[in-house]
Amino acid sequence: MLGQIVRITLLNLRNLPSRLGSSSVIVVGIGGVVGVMVAILAMATGFAATFESAGAPDRAIVLRGGSDSELSSGIGQDALGIVASMEGVLLASRELYTVADVPKRSSGTDANLIVRGVTGAGFEMRDEVRIVAGRTFTPGKGELIAGRGASVEFAGIDLGSTVKLRQTEWTIVGIFEAGGSAYESELWVDFPVAQSAFRWGGGASSLRLLVDSPERVAELGERVDADPRLDLAVFGEKEFFNRQKGDLADTIEMFGYLVAAIMAVGAAFAALNTMYAAVVSRTVEIATLRALGFGALPVVVSVMAEALALAVFGGALGAAVAYFGFNGFTVSTLSDASFSQIAFDFAVTTELMATGLVWALLLGAVGGLFPAVRAALLPITLALRGE
Repeated sequence: MLGQIVRITLLNLRNLPSRLGSSSVIVVGIGGVVGVMVAILAMATGFAATFESAGAPDRAIVLRGGSDSELSSGIGQDALGIVASMEGVLLASRELYTVADVPKRSSGTDANLIVRGVTGAGFEMRDEVRIVAGRTFTPGKGELIAGRGASVEFAGIDLGSTVKLRQTEWTIVGIFEAGGSAYESELWVDFPVAQSAFRWGGGASSLRLLVDSPERVAELGERVDADPRLDLAVFGEKEFFNRQKGDLADTIEMFGYLVAAIMAVGAAFAALNTMYAAVVSRTVEIATLRALGFGALPVVVSVMAEALALAVFGGALGAAVAYFGFNGFTVSTLSDASFSQIAFDFAVTTELMATGLVWALLLGAVGGLFPAVRAALLPITLALRGE
Protein backbone atom coordinates (compact mmCIF):
# COMPACT_ATOMS: atom_id res chain seq x y z
CA MET A 1 0.00 0.00 0.00
CA LEU A 2 2.79 2.43 0.91
CA GLY A 3 4.55 1.71 -2.37
CA GLN A 4 1.35 2.46 -4.31
CA ILE A 5 0.91 5.75 -2.43
CA VAL A 6 4.49 6.83 -3.20
CA ARG A 7 4.34 5.91 -6.88
CA ILE A 8 0.98 7.52 -7.69
CA THR A 9 1.81 10.62 -5.62
CA LEU A 10 5.11 11.13 -7.43
CA LEU A 11 3.31 10.64 -10.74
CA ASN A 12 0.81 13.39 -9.82
CA LEU A 13 3.50 15.81 -8.70
CA ARG A 14 5.61 15.24 -11.84
CA ASN A 15 2.57 16.09 -13.96
CA LEU A 16 1.99 19.43 -12.21
CA PRO A 17 3.85 21.47 -14.90
CA SER A 18 1.36 20.23 -17.49
CA ARG A 19 -1.45 21.78 -15.42
CA LEU A 20 0.41 25.00 -14.68
CA GLY A 21 -2.41 27.32 -15.76
CA SER A 22 -5.12 25.78 -13.59
CA SER A 23 -2.74 25.08 -10.70
CA SER A 24 -1.67 28.72 -10.56
CA VAL A 25 -5.24 29.63 -9.55
CA ILE A 26 -4.72 27.79 -6.26
CA VAL A 27 -1.23 29.19 -5.74
CA VAL A 28 -2.27 32.81 -6.35
CA GLY A 29 -5.52 32.52 -4.37
CA ILE A 30 -3.88 31.02 -1.29
CA GLY A 31 -0.89 33.32 -1.67
CA GLY A 32 -3.20 36.33 -1.57
CA VAL A 33 -4.86 35.12 1.63
CA VAL A 34 -1.55 34.46 3.36
CA GLY A 35 0.05 37.68 2.12
CA VAL A 36 -2.77 39.92 3.32
CA MET A 37 -3.14 38.13 6.65
CA VAL A 38 0.59 38.17 7.46
CA ALA A 39 0.89 41.84 6.46
CA ILE A 40 -1.98 42.92 8.73
CA LEU A 41 -0.77 40.78 11.61
CA ALA A 42 2.73 42.23 11.09
CA MET A 43 1.18 45.66 11.68
CA ALA A 44 -0.30 44.52 15.00
CA THR A 45 2.94 42.81 16.02
CA GLY A 46 5.02 45.87 15.19
CA PHE A 47 2.68 48.22 17.06
CA ALA A 48 2.71 46.01 20.16
CA ALA A 49 6.51 45.60 20.02
CA THR A 50 6.94 49.39 19.98
CA PHE A 51 5.46 49.61 23.47
CA GLU A 52 6.74 46.32 24.83
CA SER A 53 10.35 47.23 24.01
CA ALA A 54 10.10 50.65 25.66
CA GLY A 55 10.09 49.48 29.26
CA ALA A 56 12.80 48.10 31.54
CA PRO A 57 12.09 46.07 34.69
CA ASP A 58 14.37 48.26 36.82
CA ARG A 59 12.77 51.55 35.77
CA ALA A 60 9.64 53.16 37.18
CA ILE A 61 7.53 56.15 36.25
CA VAL A 62 5.83 58.42 38.77
CA LEU A 63 2.68 60.33 37.80
CA ARG A 64 0.20 62.53 39.63
CA GLY A 65 -2.44 60.49 41.41
CA GLY A 66 -5.38 59.69 39.13
CA SER A 67 -3.43 60.38 35.92
CA ASP A 68 -3.29 57.62 33.33
CA SER A 69 -0.74 59.29 31.05
CA GLU A 70 2.15 61.74 31.21
CA LEU A 71 0.12 64.28 29.23
CA SER A 72 -2.42 64.70 32.04
CA SER A 73 0.11 64.53 34.86
CA GLY A 74 1.90 67.23 36.83
CA ILE A 75 4.18 66.86 39.87
CA GLY A 76 5.34 69.68 42.15
CA GLN A 77 8.94 70.40 43.11
CA ASP A 78 8.60 69.17 46.70
CA ALA A 79 7.06 65.86 45.70
CA LEU A 80 9.77 65.32 43.08
CA GLY A 81 12.48 65.80 45.69
CA ILE A 82 10.84 63.45 48.20
CA VAL A 83 10.51 60.56 45.75
CA ALA A 84 13.96 61.07 44.21
CA SER A 85 15.59 60.74 47.63
CA MET A 86 13.87 57.49 48.60
CA GLU A 87 15.91 54.39 49.37
CA GLY A 88 16.67 52.22 46.34
CA VAL A 89 16.50 55.06 43.80
CA LEU A 90 19.75 55.17 41.82
CA LEU A 91 18.80 57.86 39.32
CA ALA A 92 15.84 60.24 38.98
CA SER A 93 14.96 62.10 35.80
CA ARG A 94 12.47 64.97 35.90
CA GLU A 95 10.71 65.09 32.56
CA LEU A 96 8.30 67.38 30.77
CA TYR A 97 5.83 65.81 28.38
CA THR A 98 3.76 67.79 25.88
CA VAL A 99 2.59 67.63 22.28
CA ALA A 100 2.99 69.95 19.31
CA ASP A 101 1.31 70.09 15.91
CA VAL A 102 3.65 69.00 13.11
CA PRO A 103 2.56 68.09 9.54
CA LYS A 104 2.87 64.45 8.47
CA ARG A 105 4.94 63.66 5.41
CA SER A 106 2.28 61.42 3.90
CA SER A 107 -0.68 63.81 4.04
CA GLY A 108 0.64 67.25 4.97
CA THR A 109 -1.98 67.52 7.70
CA ASP A 110 -1.01 68.45 11.24
CA ALA A 111 -0.78 65.69 13.84
CA ASN A 112 0.30 65.58 17.47
CA LEU A 113 3.98 64.86 18.00
CA ILE A 114 5.37 64.20 21.48
CA VAL A 115 7.97 66.64 22.82
CA ARG A 116 9.86 65.41 25.89
CA GLY A 117 12.07 67.56 28.07
CA VAL A 118 14.83 65.44 29.61
CA THR A 119 17.89 65.85 31.80
CA GLY A 120 21.23 64.10 31.68
CA ALA A 121 19.85 61.46 34.05
CA GLY A 122 17.20 60.62 31.45
CA PHE A 123 19.90 59.64 28.97
CA GLU A 124 21.97 57.85 31.60
CA MET A 125 19.19 55.53 32.69
CA ARG A 126 18.04 54.73 29.12
CA ASP A 127 21.00 52.83 27.75
CA GLU A 128 18.97 51.81 24.67
CA VAL A 129 18.98 55.40 23.39
CA ARG A 130 21.82 56.14 20.97
CA ILE A 131 22.49 58.95 18.52
CA VAL A 132 22.66 57.58 14.96
CA ALA A 133 23.15 60.88 13.15
CA GLY A 134 24.43 64.24 14.32
CA ARG A 135 24.88 64.83 18.05
CA THR A 136 22.86 65.29 21.19
CA PHE A 137 21.49 68.72 22.12
CA THR A 138 23.56 71.21 24.11
CA PRO A 139 21.96 71.96 27.51
CA GLY A 140 20.61 75.48 27.71
CA LYS A 141 20.15 75.89 23.95
CA GLY A 142 17.10 75.67 21.69
CA GLU A 143 18.21 72.39 20.17
CA LEU A 144 16.48 69.04 19.95
CA ILE A 145 17.07 65.48 18.87
CA ALA A 146 14.40 63.52 16.99
CA GLY A 147 13.50 59.86 17.22
CA ARG A 148 13.98 57.84 14.05
CA GLY A 149 10.24 57.18 13.72
CA ALA A 150 9.37 60.85 14.16
CA SER A 151 11.92 61.80 11.51
CA VAL A 152 10.48 59.28 9.04
CA GLU A 153 6.83 60.19 9.56
CA PHE A 154 6.84 63.97 10.05
CA ALA A 155 7.69 66.69 7.55
CA GLY A 156 10.58 68.97 8.44
CA ILE A 157 11.95 66.67 11.14
CA ASP A 158 15.33 66.35 9.45
CA LEU A 159 18.87 66.68 10.67
CA GLY A 160 19.96 70.33 10.47
CA SER A 161 16.43 71.67 9.94
CA THR A 162 14.65 74.23 12.10
CA VAL A 163 11.18 73.41 13.37
CA LYS A 164 8.68 75.68 15.07
CA LEU A 165 6.99 74.19 18.12
CA ARG A 166 4.47 76.34 19.95
CA GLN A 167 5.88 79.64 18.69
CA THR A 168 9.47 78.62 19.53
CA GLU A 169 12.05 77.64 16.95
CA TRP A 170 14.30 74.64 17.56
CA THR A 171 17.26 73.32 15.61
CA ILE A 172 17.36 69.57 15.00
CA VAL A 173 20.94 68.52 15.80
CA GLY A 174 20.59 64.74 16.04
CA ILE A 175 18.56 61.64 15.23
CA PHE A 176 18.33 58.88 17.81
CA GLU A 177 17.17 55.29 18.02
CA ALA A 178 15.81 53.55 21.11
CA GLY A 179 15.60 49.87 20.22
CA GLY A 180 12.45 50.36 18.13
CA SER A 181 10.50 51.56 21.17
CA ALA A 182 7.86 54.26 21.51
CA TYR A 183 10.57 56.77 22.42
CA GLU A 184 11.51 56.87 18.73
CA SER A 185 8.23 58.71 18.07
CA GLU A 186 9.32 61.67 20.20
CA LEU A 187 11.38 64.87 20.05
CA TRP A 188 13.75 65.34 23.01
CA VAL A 189 14.85 68.75 24.27
CA ASP A 190 16.69 70.08 27.31
CA PHE A 191 14.37 70.03 30.34
CA PRO A 192 14.99 73.58 31.66
CA VAL A 193 14.73 75.04 28.14
CA ALA A 194 11.43 73.16 27.62
CA GLN A 195 10.07 74.54 30.90
CA SER A 196 10.74 78.07 29.70
CA ALA A 197 9.62 77.57 26.08
CA PHE A 198 6.36 75.86 26.95
CA ARG A 199 5.65 78.13 29.95
CA TRP A 200 5.74 75.32 32.45
CA GLY A 201 5.68 77.08 35.81
CA GLY A 202 7.60 74.47 37.79
CA GLY A 203 7.79 70.83 38.64
CA ALA A 204 7.52 68.21 35.91
CA SER A 205 5.04 66.06 34.03
CA SER A 206 6.57 62.86 35.33
CA LEU A 207 9.54 61.42 37.16
CA ARG A 208 11.52 58.51 35.74
CA LEU A 209 13.36 56.36 38.28
CA LEU A 210 16.17 53.86 37.92
CA VAL A 211 16.00 51.54 40.92
CA ASP A 212 18.42 48.99 42.34
CA SER A 213 16.17 45.99 41.62
CA PRO A 214 12.86 45.27 39.86
CA GLU A 215 11.31 44.32 43.22
CA ARG A 216 11.96 47.85 44.45
CA VAL A 217 9.25 49.27 42.14
CA ALA A 218 6.37 47.74 44.13
CA GLU A 219 8.02 48.79 47.39
CA LEU A 220 8.30 52.39 46.21
CA GLY A 221 4.64 52.32 45.21
CA GLU A 222 3.63 51.23 48.72
CA ARG A 223 5.86 53.86 50.29
CA VAL A 224 4.40 56.63 48.12
CA ASP A 225 0.83 55.49 48.83
CA ALA A 226 1.51 55.56 52.58
CA ASP A 227 3.03 59.08 52.56
CA PRO A 228 0.27 61.67 53.30
CA ARG A 229 2.36 64.40 51.63
CA LEU A 230 2.17 62.71 48.25
CA ASP A 231 -0.67 62.30 45.78
CA LEU A 232 1.26 60.21 43.30
CA ALA A 233 1.15 56.84 41.55
CA VAL A 234 4.16 54.65 40.79
CA PHE A 235 4.18 52.26 37.83
CA GLY A 236 6.75 49.84 36.59
CA GLU A 237 7.81 51.12 33.18
CA LYS A 238 6.88 47.89 31.43
CA GLU A 239 3.45 47.89 33.06
CA PHE A 240 2.96 51.54 32.10
CA PHE A 241 3.76 51.03 28.42
CA ASN A 242 1.61 47.91 28.23
CA ARG A 243 -1.29 50.04 29.47
CA GLN A 244 -0.44 52.73 26.90
CA LYS A 245 -0.66 50.11 24.17
CA GLY A 246 -4.37 49.74 24.85
CA ASP A 247 -6.54 47.46 22.74
CA LEU A 248 -5.41 48.73 19.34
CA ALA A 249 -2.98 45.87 18.68
CA ASP A 250 -5.69 43.31 19.49
CA THR A 251 -8.16 45.15 17.24
CA ILE A 252 -5.72 45.13 14.32
CA GLU A 253 -5.04 41.43 14.88
CA MET A 254 -8.75 40.58 14.91
CA PHE A 255 -9.22 42.60 11.73
CA GLY A 256 -6.37 40.67 10.08
CA TYR A 257 -7.93 37.31 10.86
CA LEU A 258 -11.38 38.53 9.77
CA VAL A 259 -10.10 39.73 6.39
CA ALA A 260 -8.11 36.53 5.95
CA ALA A 261 -11.18 34.41 6.77
CA ILE A 262 -13.29 36.25 4.18
CA MET A 263 -10.60 35.86 1.54
CA ALA A 264 -10.10 32.23 2.54
CA VAL A 265 -13.65 31.37 1.52
CA GLY A 266 -12.95 32.53 -2.02
CA ALA A 267 -9.57 30.79 -2.10
CA ALA A 268 -11.10 27.53 -0.87
CA PHE A 269 -13.75 27.58 -3.60
CA ALA A 270 -11.05 28.32 -6.18
CA ALA A 271 -9.05 25.37 -4.92
CA LEU A 272 -12.12 23.12 -4.99
CA ASN A 273 -12.97 24.09 -8.57
CA THR A 274 -9.40 23.64 -9.71
CA MET A 275 -8.95 20.26 -8.08
CA TYR A 276 -12.33 19.03 -9.34
CA ALA A 277 -11.30 20.10 -12.85
CA ALA A 278 -7.99 18.28 -12.42
CA VAL A 279 -9.78 15.11 -11.35
CA VAL A 280 -12.21 15.32 -14.29
CA SER A 281 -9.37 15.79 -16.78
CA ARG A 282 -7.61 12.73 -15.36
CA THR A 283 -10.66 10.48 -15.11
CA VAL A 284 -9.34 7.88 -17.54
CA GLU A 285 -5.89 7.99 -15.99
CA ILE A 286 -7.27 7.42 -12.48
CA ALA A 287 -9.57 4.62 -13.67
CA THR A 288 -6.66 2.93 -15.45
CA LEU A 289 -4.58 3.02 -12.29
CA ARG A 290 -7.48 1.56 -10.32
CA ALA A 291 -7.89 -1.20 -12.95
CA LEU A 292 -4.18 -1.99 -12.62
CA GLY A 293 -4.65 -2.65 -8.93
CA PHE A 294 -4.08 0.71 -7.25
CA GLY A 295 -6.39 1.10 -4.26
CA ALA A 296 -8.72 3.98 -3.40
CA LEU A 297 -6.50 5.24 -0.56
CA PRO A 298 -3.44 5.89 -2.78
CA VAL A 299 -5.68 7.88 -5.15
CA VAL A 300 -7.02 10.00 -2.27
CA VAL A 301 -3.53 10.59 -0.91
CA SER A 302 -2.14 11.55 -4.33
CA VAL A 303 -4.86 14.14 -4.97
CA MET A 304 -4.49 15.53 -1.45
CA ALA A 305 -0.70 15.69 -1.88
CA GLU A 306 -1.14 17.70 -5.06
CA ALA A 307 -3.49 20.15 -3.37
CA LEU A 308 -1.20 20.51 -0.34
CA ALA A 309 1.88 21.00 -2.52
CA LEU A 310 0.15 23.82 -4.39
CA ALA A 311 -0.98 25.28 -1.06
CA VAL A 312 2.60 25.27 0.26
CA PHE A 313 3.76 27.10 -2.87
CA GLY A 314 0.96 29.64 -2.42
CA GLY A 315 1.65 30.07 1.29
CA ALA A 316 5.37 30.53 0.69
CA LEU A 317 4.63 33.06 -2.05
CA GLY A 318 2.28 35.07 0.17
CA ALA A 319 4.69 35.01 3.13
CA ALA A 320 7.56 36.12 0.88
CA VAL A 321 5.53 39.00 -0.54
CA ALA A 322 4.58 40.11 2.98
CA TYR A 323 8.18 39.88 4.20
CA PHE A 324 9.91 41.65 1.36
CA GLY A 325 7.10 44.13 0.83
CA PHE A 326 6.27 45.12 4.41
CA ASN A 327 8.86 43.98 6.95
CA GLY A 328 10.44 47.09 8.48
CA PHE A 329 8.00 49.44 6.71
CA THR A 330 7.40 52.45 8.97
CA VAL A 331 3.92 53.88 9.54
CA SER A 332 2.25 55.81 12.35
CA THR A 333 -1.09 55.77 14.07
CA LEU A 334 -2.85 57.74 16.78
CA SER A 335 -2.40 56.39 20.30
CA ASP A 336 -5.63 56.75 22.25
CA ALA A 337 -3.62 56.99 25.48
CA SER A 338 -1.31 59.88 24.59
CA PHE A 339 -3.44 61.45 21.80
CA SER A 340 -0.29 61.60 19.68
CA GLN A 341 1.16 59.80 16.70
CA ILE A 342 3.18 56.66 17.41
CA ALA A 343 5.51 55.52 14.65
CA PHE A 344 6.21 51.82 14.36
CA ASP A 345 7.60 49.27 11.92
CA PHE A 346 5.74 46.31 10.43
CA ALA A 347 7.28 43.16 11.94
CA VAL A 348 6.95 40.06 9.75
CA THR A 349 8.24 37.43 12.17
CA THR A 350 8.94 33.74 11.59
CA GLU A 351 5.94 32.95 13.80
CA LEU A 352 3.63 34.98 11.55
CA MET A 353 5.00 33.31 8.42
CA ALA A 354 4.52 29.89 10.05
CA THR A 355 0.92 30.86 10.88
CA GLY A 356 0.42 31.81 7.23
CA LEU A 357 1.72 28.44 6.05
CA VAL A 358 -0.63 26.65 8.46
CA TRP A 359 -3.54 28.58 6.96
CA ALA A 360 -2.32 27.67 3.49
CA LEU A 361 -2.21 23.97 4.36
CA LEU A 362 -5.71 24.12 5.84
CA LEU A 363 -7.03 25.75 2.67
CA GLY A 364 -5.21 23.16 0.56
CA ALA A 365 -6.70 20.34 2.62
CA VAL A 366 -10.22 21.76 2.25
CA GLY A 367 -9.74 22.28 -1.47
CA GLY A 368 -8.35 18.82 -2.08
CA LEU A 369 -10.41 16.60 0.20
CA PHE A 370 -13.71 16.41 -1.70
CA PRO A 371 -12.14 16.07 -5.16
CA ALA A 372 -9.87 13.36 -3.73
CA VAL A 373 -12.83 11.41 -2.37
CA ARG A 374 -14.67 11.79 -5.69
CA ALA A 375 -11.66 10.43 -7.56
CA ALA A 376 -11.46 7.41 -5.24
CA LEU A 377 -15.19 6.62 -5.55
CA LEU A 378 -15.30 6.99 -9.33
CA PRO A 379 -16.71 3.77 -10.89
CA ILE A 380 -13.89 2.19 -12.91
CA THR A 381 -16.02 0.97 -15.84
CA LEU A 382 -17.76 4.29 -16.35
CA ALA A 383 -14.52 6.22 -16.00
CA LEU A 384 -12.76 4.07 -18.58
CA ARG A 385 -15.53 4.89 -21.05
CA GLY A 386 -14.97 8.59 -20.25
CA GLU A 387 -18.41 9.00 -18.67
